[in-house]
Parts: sequence; structure tokens; C-alpha cells
Amino acid sequence: MVPVPPRQRHADLVAEIRRAGELYYVHDRPELTDAEYDAMVRELIALEEEHPELVTPDSPTQRVGGTPVTELPEVRHEVPLLSLENGYSPEDVDAWLQRVVERLDGRVPDVVCELKIDGLSVSLVYEEGQLVRAATRGDGATGEDVTPNVRTIRALPVELTGPRVPRLVEVRGEVYFPEKAFEALNRSREEAGEPLFANPRNAAAGSLRLLDSRITAQRRLSAFLYSVARWEGPGAPATQSDALAALERLGLPVNPHRALARGREAIGAFLEEWREKRRTLPFETDGVVLKVDRLEDQARLGQTAKFPRWALAYKFPPEEATTRVTAIVVQVGRTGVLTPVAEFEPVLLAGSTVRRATLHNYEDLARKDVRVGDTVAVEKGGDVIPKVTRVLLDRRPDGAAAFEMPAACPACGERVVREDGAVAVRCVNPSCPAQVREAIRHFVSRKAMDVEGLGDERIDQLVTEGLVDGIASLYSLEVERLAPLARWGEKSAANVVGQLAKSKEQGLSRLLFGIGIREVGEKTARTLARRFGSVEELAKASEEDLTAVSEIGPETARAVREWFGRQANRKLLAQLRGAGVRMTGRDEKPAGEGPLAGKVFVLTGTLAGRTRDEAAAQIEGAGGKVTSSVSKKTTAVIAGEDPGSKLEKARALGVPVWDEEQLEAALEGRA
Repeated sequence: MVPVPPRQRHADLVAEIRRAGELYYVHDRPELTDAEYDAMVRELIALEEEHPELVTPDSPTQRVGGTPVTELPEVRHEVPLLSLENGYSPEDVDAWLQRVVERLDGRVPDVVCELKIDGLSVSLVYEEGQLVRAATRGDGATGEDVTPNVRTIRALPVELTGPRVPRLVEVRGEVYFPEKAFEALNRSREEAGEPLFANPRNAAAGSLRLLDSRITAQRRLSAFLYSVARWEGPGAPATQSDALAALERLGLPVNPHRALARGREAIGAFLEEWREKRRTLPFETDGVVLKVDRLEDQARLGQTAKFPRWALAYKFPPEEATTRVTAIVVQVGRTGVLTPVAEFEPVLLAGSTVRRATLHNYEDLARKDVRVGDTVAVEKGGDVIPKVTRVLLDRRPDGAAAFEMPAACPACGERVVREDGAVAVRCVNPSCPAQVREAIRHFVSRKAMDVEGLGDERIDQLVTEGLVDGIASLYSLEVERLAPLARWGEKSAANVVGQLAKSKEQGLSRLLFGIGIREVGEKTARTLARRFGSVEELAKASEEDLTAVSEIGPETARAVREWFGRQANRKLLAQLRGAGVRMTGRDEKPAGEGPLAGKVFVLTGTLAGRTRDEAAAQIEGAGGKVTSSVSKKTTAVIAGEDPGSKLEKARALGVPVWDEEQLEAALEGRA
């Protein structure tokens, strides 16, 4: 037999491994056993070790992960990755379908029913058939670049196949943990003495955000794709069902369990079929996503500020289990609120073991009348957060006493108060150790100042050792004080001090979120940062000034004024300023300022002098706004090479089309 040349054998192995992967992940028709597949991969690895010149970036051997990174870069989504409106009952489905039919002038559309995968949302961009970027959802506008990690997922091709590969396609989907892979991961962690993951979704989210893609490669994640966000080139789909079929033709994994339905009866039949049948699947699904099929109808239906009107995520009724309450403890949060928590005998619920559930506040506890010794029904809201739904009164033991909230804080012993008209009971001591701990946890969290290396145990340790007594004292920590602590050491201490120094430059919006002003979440913090530009300007704003800002209501305005009105908070800001923490936005201009203030732009095609992300950042920095769709309100469409359908729509609507020179002139105030 004539020996096969190495280059030819390499090409044959790559083709066979890719085909086997596509049959397994995309078409659910595996032709090889795991042992046969692994044997081919081992042969390919050996061949490439002997002939390193044959290694290519898209070789299956390159899915083992690369050099760890120090952080995950941010990525701005060209098309916002919106979340979906939830429905929990047949009545919710009826109401959604009724709204859709009314907006379509009485026409009942076809609806695609797809299983809702319980994982982490991702966006993948392929250019000329090659995977160039993968990002998490993040806040919908900005996510994290997880390309090296996604390249390790065997279900996702790094190169598209098929006869009509588009120039550019952006697809959305869900990365998830198959049940067997999740069980194997937890077994290995248990053997190593490491904490177990609570559920497959949390494990998938954590694995995809690891800084070391070599670890991600060992986790055996998988994925399903479910929509097309952008398609530049021939063959663009006209319906959601066409889009799913097109993704399959490109070699991308799509969940096969879907149906095209028209009318409430057909939709209901699909929901009922999978309500129990989902238990037989090798992955977790917590509902069904309903989508109007025609993309033209989707565009007509549009979206609200939060959700597309053309889709609904129907959640299956949560599982319920019964257990016995062994204790009711009171936790103290970062704002001093006392929260009763029921502890109960461990019970398996929706795939994980739960031991406790919050009772929210005293009124909720009193209404449900939960007592130690009671048998209670427990469910997971959205199959995620455990909650006590009711007490089985016929099983209440004799002598079970009603629970009373403490008159003193369980963490510091100071008095607690309940303000007139408020539900919450609060500890009035700002130096309460429990409040300090929770405030620091929030301040260093990823969405706030993003200080890695300060987990719950270390924060507890720092407070207990008296090394920190509040947020500002974090910036006084020194390597020499931290290194001798138990389970620290020189390297860990230096990393944490370095992370704290880096956090000083996070900018105004993260600072406003991190300091914990009531009613101010991530989005509101960004709005306030854009409008006022600095802590000093925000501190001077009256309630009237605040409510004049779009999206800021009276309650938020009142909470902001109350926060800045407290002397302790003004002292905190002075301490943070003294430590060198940035009190302004990075390059943020207050809304309404800049040469492009009040103007709206859409970007399409490949720009020569900058990426579209860079162009968007420059436009927003000049006071303008960037959107993903063209309308009559659009000031101009910025078109580069190979523009997509947005250019045609702009011309049809009479919207001006600019090149990069015109954009440059506008940014400089010359247009």
C-alpha cells in the first residue's frame, strides 16, 4: 500500500473530525463512538507534533485553549442583545398573542416555538466564514470578549461550511452544560475537595468567563444557536424558521426540537408536549420561546425599551417540593435592611439541592406565617431562586411559635427601626460589621469597581481582623499587612493591592453603582454619569434637576438627594477622592453636549480608518447616539465598504448617507 503523504492525511483527518462533530452536534446523528473520535484527534495531534508546519488556526487540535489573559475585554454589540419578556401562564401567552394580532391588523401570524435553553447568551460574528469574535450578552449593549473560550467548544465551528457562506453573519445563541458533562465536572471537583457548582447554568456562565481558556476546554460545554442578528451577503433569510435552517446549512448547531405553529391551540399543544417531555433531554430547558416567524412582521412589531414585542419566553411552571423548616435566621444587608431567611432540611429541587430561602421581609413572613418546625412547600422562581410558597398548616407541630423580628440588630446589637409607611426593618448603625461586609462585597463586584481576588471569605477576614471598616479603607490596604494573613501570601496580597489601584480608574458610572445609592442600578448610574459628568455636579443637583433627566423618576431622585445629604456619605466621597478614585466619567460627555448632540446615527459596512466599535464610541463621546436600525429619525447612515441592507433602507427613507470624511468633519464640529 502506498503511504499517504502527511499533508493529505492531515487534511483527511481534519475533514473527518469536522464531519463527525457536525453530525453529533448539529444533526444529532453520531456515526462515531467517543473512543473512535478521540483516536482520530490523538492521531491528528501526533501528526502535527511531527509536522508543525501543518498546524492551522482552525485545526481541531487548537480547541485546547491558549495562554491565560489578565481580563476579558469589553465588546459593544452592533445590534443590542435584548432579553425577552417572560410569560408564566396560558393567560400570559394569550395576552401576548392578542397584542401581536392587534398590531398586525388582525392577522394571525405563524409562530416558531423553540425550547428555551438554560445557559448563557452569546453573540458570534463570522467574517468570510471564519469565527472572529464571540461575546457574552453583558448588559445587552456591551458584553465581554470570550472568543478564546468559545473556540474550545466543539459544537461551534471555527469555520462555516455550505454552498452560500455570507460575507458576514452575526448569530446569537446559548452556551450550556450537557447534564453528563456537568455531573462529571462536579464529581471531579468533589474528589479534589473543591466547592460544587449549584446548577449547570451557573457552571456554564463561570466556565465561559474564565481567564484561562485551557480550563474552559476541559469543561465540555456545548451550544445551540437560535437567531441571526446580521447577515451581509446573498441568501439572507426572510423568516425565523428559514434562519434556523440556514444556520444548520452553515454547520451551526440548532436545537431540533421546534415547531411552526399558527394560533393559540397549536402553540398550546407544543407547550403541553414539552412540559413533561423536557425531563428526558440531556440538557436543561426551563421553557419555550415563541417568536413571530416573518422577519418583516418582527420589524413592524418593533420593541419596547426592554423587550422585542415579537417574542415571548414562556416559563414552565416551577417544580415544587416539601421540606421542614429547621430555623429562621435574620441577615443584615449593605443598606441595613434585616431580611428573615428560612433554613430547612435539604431538598432536591429543579436539579439542585436547596437548604434555605429568603422570606423577603417581616410582612412577607407574617403573611405566610412561617414557623420553625413547619412543613413548607418550596419552589424555584424561574427555576433559579428558591422561595417558600405556602405552609402546610395541617402538618404544623404543636407549640410552634410565631416568629418575631428582633428589636436589636443581630450583627452589632444596635437598635432597629421601621420607618413610617415602609416595609423594611433597618439597623441604624452605619458601622455595623454586616453592613460593612455587604457594602464592600457590592463595591468590589464585577459590575461595580471589579476588584478580582476579594471574595466573600477574604472580605469577612479583613473585617474580622479590623483591617477595613468601610469602602474607603480598602485603598489603605498594603501588601505587608495582607501577606501574613492565613491563606494569603505575597503574591495574592500584591494581586489584590494591584487590582484596587486599577479600580481607581473605573470611572463615574461604576463608582455611582458601587457606592450603593438606593434606587440606582447599573443603567441609572450610567444615565446619571452621562448627564452630570462628575460627582461634584451630581451632588449639586436638586430633585427637580434629577427628574428632568429621562428615565429618572421621583423615587430615584429622592434617594439620590437623601444619599448626598448625609454627612457620612459626603465624608466617604472625600476619602475616596483623597485615595485617588476617579470622580468623573472616562470620556463621557453629559447628555446634550458635544458637536453631535441630539443626532442619531447608524453604522454599516467596513470602515477604513476605524472599527465600527471605535466609530460608535467617538459618536457617543461627541454627544450623539448610535442605533442598530434605520428610521426617519436617523440623522445619517455612516457607510463603509460592503454595506448591508441598512444602506438600501436609508435611501428608501431619504436618510442622508455619509462616508468617513463626513463623519470626521461632524466629530470635529465642521459639519
